[in-house]
Amino acid sequence: MTNRAPGRREQVGFRVGQQAFCIDIASVIEIRGWTPATPLPGAPAYLKGVLNLRGTVLPIIDLAVRLGLASTEPSARHAILVVRSEAGMAGLLVEGVSDILQLDDADRQPPPSLGGAPGLVSAVFAVDDMLISLLDLERILPRSEKRPDAATSPEVPRARAG
Repeated sequence: MTNRAPGRREQVGFRVGQQAFCIDIASVIEIRGWTPATPLPGAPAYLKGVLNLRGTVLPIIDLAVRLGLASTEPSARHAILVVRSEAGMAGLLVEGVSDILQLDDADRQPPPSLGGAPGLVSAVFAVDDMLISLLDLERILPRSEKRPDAATSPEVPRARAG
């Protein structure tokens, strides 16, 4: 598998619910077994919590919830894909890693634009008798919050003295 043909990319395949997904192998730092995360008060529903990964606080994203699917209670069969992108580093809770896939760019199709989580899936591959959705990590991983500065935001009404 070290010789890669032009137009072929290595992807890490995994399952969430009954669906097959993949992400570029270059984005995956490591694959870990499920470890309970420490919840954060006021966090979005898809954020399971945080883990201490060798001194780094790692947010754990419940990928099922992030994709608009039903959340499942993690068990020993679940895995955490530790990934890095321009948006940052995070752990993705998945129901298990299935394989390293060699997918051909010629088989890449745009995702249907009918509802669903907009922009989270960047392509769909038909492999044998199943469909595998390629996730867009830049959209999956939450960006650091940019809060509008009240002093510069024109939409924030200012209280008048008097």
